[in-house]
Amino acid sequence: MLISPNCADLMKPDVEMKTFPDGDAYIRIPGIAGLGGKEVQVLHRLYPEQDKCIFQAMLMLDTLRKAGAKPVLVSPYLPYSRQDKTFLDGEALSAEALCRMLKSAGAERLVTLDCHFLKKEGRMEYGGLAIENVSMGEALINHAKKLLKGEEVEVISPDEGASYLVEGHGGKSMHKVRGEYAQGEGRETYRKIAKLEREFDVGGKNVLILDDMISTGGTMVRAVENVRKGGAKKVLCAATQGFFLKDSLQKLKASCDWVFTTNSIPSGVSEVDFMSVLKSKGLI
Repeated sequence: MLISPNCADLMKPDVEMKTFPDGDAYIRIPGIAGLGGKEVQVLHRLYPEQDKCIFQAMLMLDTLRKAGAKPVLVSPYLPYSRQDKTFLDGEALSAEALCRMLKSAGAERLVTLDCHFLKKEGRMEYGGLAIENVSMGEALINHAKKLLKGEEVEVISPDEGASYLVEGHGGKSMHKVRGEYAQGEGRETYRKIAKLEREFDVGGKNVLILDDMISTGGTMVRAVENVRKGGAKKVLCAATQGFFLKDSLQKLKASCDWVFTTNSIPSGVSEVDFMSVLKSKGLI
């Protein structure tokens, strides 16, 4: 396995990356002559600075492909994965475009975690790219049980899109209704949550709200408010990917008992190791 410098918190890097004075990326893979004909896993994060990291990945993949290797990109979060549908004429289908580019650069396969548009675990194909989608749901639920020290926990997802994370654990899903796209500061755009509904009882229960990602935290904050009003005892918030944009982490910490994620995107609440899950499944 080749380790990118942006995964130095996980393993010792062995890929050389530099930046030229004009900002262009420099990539070197030492010992590449001995990799011809072999499957070579490349552990490299594609977030943050996703556009830069994506191009670094493409340079590594292309270099390995030209050396006769069979590159497998291991990236815990796939950027642009929320842009797998178009709603207006002329919109870019960014998720599909990115997968095509990674395939074209030489990726034989992508190993990633809870890819937003796949909604289930296993090997699939999208944009011509073979994707091994690994669910972190069980690992996150087990961590919640440790925090609760044996107390029972009701596992729920804040909307139907994340229901696959909880289905195998007796979990239920809330119903989210999205509004239209709104304009934020500068060129930022987002969709407001019109309403979040729950048709099951949480009174007196410990509740784990589990999602594939926490971005600005709007959905999770509304879900916490909902179960608090429903009489939940303790509330835990967890996600595979934790962006925690703006002040969302502070808001969540103030409103629930625990917040935690995997270390897919490093943060102060990255408490579940995705590498151990990949190892247990024989994927690395």
